Amino acid sequence: MNILIKDNEYKQWLDDLKQRIRQNQIKAAIKINTELLHLYWDLGHDIVARQMETTWGSGFFEQLSKDLMLEFPDMKGFSIANLRFIKRFYLFYSQDISFRYQVGSEIKTIVLQQAVGKLRINDNEQNKIHQQLVSELENHSIFQIPWRHHVEIFTKCKSVKEALFYVQKTIKNGWSRAVLMNFMEADLYAAQGNALNNFEKSLPEPQSDLAREIIKDPYNFDFITLTEPYKEKELECAYNQHYKIFA
Repeated sequence: MNILIKDNEYKQWLDDLKQRIRQNQIKAAIKINTELLHLYWDLGHDIVARQMETTWGSGFFEQLSKDLMLEFPDMKGFSIANLRFIKRFYLFYSQDISFRYQVGSEIKTIVLQQAVGKLRINDNEQNKIHQQLVSELENHSIFQIPWRHHVEIFTKCKSVKEALFYVQKTIKNGWSRAVLMNFMEADLYAAQGNALNNFEKSLPEPQSDLAREIIKDPYNFDFITLTEPYKEKELECAYNQHYKIFA
């Protein structure tokens, strides 16, 4: 076995294998993170579109938190404070009528006013509009950074344009949350002329702070935890879904 350790061809292949494993770890973590943020987006939409606070009063968040944590005790995302953040997450981005995003080099415009402004239409039409928006938003850059990055961004930025600037900079440069906060405090957005630069979407470098934080994000770990009681079919489906990530 010691011969292999000294063999240059083996060492080169091993280095390549380690790189591929790290890249697959990042792919899996980003996939899980994306699904979690889509869940938060959908939940935020429901709370806003159905006017749940108005309908059920000030105790709505407390009751929802209690019910969800009873069913999913290992998920930190269902605390009262985080449920309020989830509502703010949806409201913040949906406030901008021309919510622009990039898919490769193609730039599209989504009119999110439909999802917020037409609250009185029937449920079937509302769901149709919402599902169309979900489909359009599926690959948006806001679903590529960790939740705790988002909380810093949408609680401190004054506009969606400013928020997207920091989202894109985070992805492009692999920023940790601490680095993001430092640049926000220094008002990098103002310093760079409020410009939103195009960027190519790619995986963070395996060595980047962002990659490490996505992989180790406790919200993502909590999201995929299966707790008793679970059905064998549910376990099989969860395995198959995560296995496909590496296909």
